[in-house]
Amino acid sequence: MRRNIVHLIERPDETYCFRLHKDRCYYVSESIMRKAVSVGRDNLISLGVCFGKFTKTGKFRLNITALDILAQYAKYKVWVKPNGEMPYLYGNHVLKAHLGRITEDTPEHQGVIVLSMSDIPLGFGVTARATTEARKLDPTG
Repeated sequence: MRRNIVHLIERPDETYCFRLHKDRCYYVSESIMRKAVSVGRDNLISLGVCFGKFTKTGKFRLNITALDILAQYAKYKVWVKPNGEMPYLYGNHVLKAHLGRITEDTPEHQGVIVLSMSDIPLGFGVTARATTEARKLDPTG
């Protein structure tokens, strides 16, 4: 993701930037940002796409609104079969039986984007096993 951040900012259609407003990080085009300057800080509710927020302890938490943008540039992805989409969306783990595809050489404990088989982003996740270990598991693992 570090190298792909340039693609987020310097896009062919327009230049985008990240702005911090009330502990939230927004991804916004520069033309909209210039227009938003005329609105007072207290009256401004939102600006562009909310990427995430900073907690009181200073940690950054990604927001689900950034999912469509991050899915384009994610290095590690996991595709879930149709019978595993609903269990994942209800908060359950992705079993090997529900795993459609996984990016090659995905390490253990790595952040991934979870997609449906038709490349629709469903959410964020963390791998419990590396790609090589996942192939050896039984279907309920």
